[in-house]
Amino acid sequence: MTSFATHEAEDCIQVRGARQHNLRNLNVDIPRDRLTVITGLSGSGKSSLAHDTIFAEGQRRYVESLSAFARQFIEELERPDVDLIEGLPPTITVAQETTSVNPRSTVATDTEVYDHLRLLYARVGTAHCWKCGVEVGRQTPEQIVDTALELEEGQKLMVLAPIVRGRKGQHRDVMAKILREGFIRARVDTTMLDLNHPPDLDRNRPHTIEAVIDRIVVREGLRPRLAESIALALKHGEGSVILTQLDEDGWHDRIFSTRFACPNCDINFDELAPRTFSFNSPYGACPACDGLGVMADEKGVGSLLCEAPEGPSRQRTPDPFFIDQKPCPECKGARLRPEARSVTFAGKPIHEVSAMTISAAKEFFAGPKLTRQQAVIARQVLAGIRSRLDFLNRVGLSYLTLDRPSATLSGGESQRIRLAAHIGSGVVGVCYVLDEPTIGLHQRDNARLIVALEGLRDAGNTVIVIEHDEELMRAADWLIDLGPGAGRHGGEIIVAGPTQAVLEHPTSLTARFLRGTLSIPVPVTRRRVNAKHAIVLKNICTNNLKGLDVRFPLGVLIAVTGVSGSGKSSLVTETLAPALRAALRCSERRRRRGEESGRGGVRELFSQFESDDPPTNPPLPHSSLSSHIQFAQLVGAERIDKLIEIDQSPIGRTARSTPATYVGLLDEIRKVFAGTRDAKVRGYKSSRFSPNVRGGRCEHCEGLGVRRIQMNFLPDLHITCEVCRGKRFNPQTLEIRYRGHSIADVFEMRVDEAVDFFENFPTVSRQLATLHDVGLGYLTLGQSSTTLSGGEAQRVKLAAELSRTATGRTFYILDEPTTGLHFADVENLLRTLHRLVDLGNTVLIIEHHLDVIKTADYVIDLGPEGGTAGGQVVAEGTPEQIASFAASFTGKYLEVALRK
Repeated sequence: MTSFATHEAEDCIQVRGARQHNLRNLNVDIPRDRLTVITGLSGSGKSSLAHDTIFAEGQRRYVESLSAFARQFIEELERPDVDLIEGLPPTITVAQETTSVNPRSTVATDTEVYDHLRLLYARVGTAHCWKCGVEVGRQTPEQIVDTALELEEGQKLMVLAPIVRGRKGQHRDVMAKILREGFIRARVDTTMLDLNHPPDLDRNRPHTIEAVIDRIVVREGLRPRLAESIALALKHGEGSVILTQLDEDGWHDRIFSTRFACPNCDINFDELAPRTFSFNSPYGACPACDGLGVMADEKGVGSLLCEAPEGPSRQRTPDPFFIDQKPCPECKGARLRPEARSVTFAGKPIHEVSAMTISAAKEFFAGPKLTRQQAVIARQVLAGIRSRLDFLNRVGLSYLTLDRPSATLSGGESQRIRLAAHIGSGVVGVCYVLDEPTIGLHQRDNARLIVALEGLRDAGNTVIVIEHDEELMRAADWLIDLGPGAGRHGGEIIVAGPTQAVLEHPTSLTARFLRGTLSIPVPVTRRRVNAKHAIVLKNICTNNLKGLDVRFPLGVLIAVTGVSGSGKSSLVTETLAPALRAALRCSERRRRRGEESGRGGVRELFSQFESDDPPTNPPLPHSSLSSHIQFAQLVGAERIDKLIEIDQSPIGRTARSTPATYVGLLDEIRKVFAGTRDAKVRGYKSSRFSPNVRGGRCEHCEGLGVRRIQMNFLPDLHITCEVCRGKRFNPQTLEIRYRGHSIADVFEMRVDEAVDFFENFPTVSRQLATLHDVGLGYLTLGQSSTTLSGGEAQRVKLAAELSRTATGRTFYILDEPTTGLHFADVENLLRTLHRLVDLGNTVLIIEHHLDVIKTADYVIDLGPEGGTAGGQVVAEGTPEQIASFAASFTGKYLEVALRK
């Protein structure tokens, strides 16, 4: 047991006997209302302590505080494996995962800025007619009567009062009230019903209920009755009335309101409400694109590149690699109905404000001209908008537009976006758990984030951060270092205390790096860059890139750097990678058709770039990949055989997925057991040794080794399977042994142990060695992928690539591979990446970590700022050359790192 319990109970979070995952029964006190950083090697137990113990317990306690009725709609949470946690405030986690893949989710919606905007426009917005632009006034009951009497004589008409519009529930009280008021009929979800026999509505679906006030036929002398009916409908409809008339096509509604209507165009509007401006609601979304703002365009780069070569009358082969998108022709990308687009605040409609960058929106809302009444109504709403925009600006996200889709954000951007929503809410007295908030941040922006976190702390909150960034560790009030190793070798607290005291610890690996006793060295020599042996992209205009011509030298380690939003992802992941994929796919299709790389082949489209003279080949059209990916020409792609992109997305989302499965290791191990004499005698095939296939697994637990027991209102229990005792397999399968070990024993082996155990099987041994080489020797072969950190997942993917036969002509792309890695882990990662380059491959890294940048052979630095002020190549060359450019923010910090 490791113990760092030093505080009084009333001013700290006390954790006693934590054993979640690899934690070794540790005790620790974390001071409240302070900024605490938890650090350590990847896999040492940081997330197990912060997320899976502290936050999980806080979340569980919150769920248990709900009523039994509310808890039946929420999945009960398992209690973390810990003896005791005391002094724990309400907890909120802000993780590093990408916010959403929902195309409707944007920066504004995730930060709640858009919720405030919708309320602002609904309460103090000025409505205009979307057709003629005139400011919308109000209709009187007399005007509504006059409009109805303009109908032809004999026209059937119903007067309806809107009571419920798109609200969930069964609404029995509403229908009963309508009946008490003397109205026996109502239109419920477009169906006319007798309220003496009210329907049973689905409580989870939105419903619309309109009371039938009168049913009439237009004729002479109708005015008194019609006026009385309309007045009654306006009373019950709170200022709105629906006149629905019957013609040969059925009933057609016209909505009238004493609040909003255009006197010129005879266009009527519902009363402005927040949902009027929601592109996620049918009341606000553009009906043409359903609120997405874009429509599919079946054009793709495949039809532009892959042409049939036969004769002068050859036809283009329709083979789109990508689905292109074009702005919706109705709303022009605004996502909203014309009624919503015509409402303005301070002279601007809501979709134009959403299209602003955060910095521009901050300036717009700094001092809008308002009337005295508008200022009173909008005061609190504007305060919420300003606080969120101010935080986003302070943490280096000023370049993002409010309508930027969330799915396009990096993990670090997503985390800071969600943090803005919490800070803007003004909640105090809670415990925030953050996972590497510096992800995606340039060193220049780190100081801004630290100030923001200190402000969160100073407001009366406890801030716990999992982090490896040196600046943030030095700024912390309290530092906890876990180790000494990873996996089974971790889970202990090496040292915990005030940051300065931790720095003096003699054996802490973190402290030794921070003191400078250990460091990642600068290479003595760098690989030579051949300017002609390169891939070149010409005239790149993707997103904020300003017509760049960028050369990517082959056979070296390339680092693409720059401040947040400078265009790194636009250049690499959104332009270079898709272009290379398209070129390689086209080349493969031609190869399968038996064509040579000459006339009509890839060389015809992607010629080798030998000089600075303009290429003679016709350039590819702009927007050849999608609506936002734009470049004129790609040359040199024939120099590579394969493109490998390695990110930090999970390698599996179920308990059955394991790292060994991902790299193909278990397939080979099953073959080993199937090849034993006993297995052959019994006729067992390799599938017999899979816990995911019927036949060899334990059917009681279906190969999981544990059983989940639902406890209704209590948390579900996960108990070891009483039949297989956690072995996952049935007794017959476990009787088959190799070198005295069953398949279950092998699942419990660490990678390092298995290397020697399977030394006689070259394929297995090679795959195990690659896992060991990327620093994952502590993982067990049967460990669930859901327990891996982001850094571990990325290294598993890297190991999978290393285990394959190298061609020496592979182009690797990694996006911030140092995420989640300790200084020592970074050193191991760099050793692996340089090994790939030594084999003749090219490795390109998008990175902010100075220890990675300083070891690169070639650096492409983008900037100078983010957003519209970025998108240019500030400097390129060796790290030493970048450090000499005064205009490069990266160079400024890199110069210090090289000097160290």
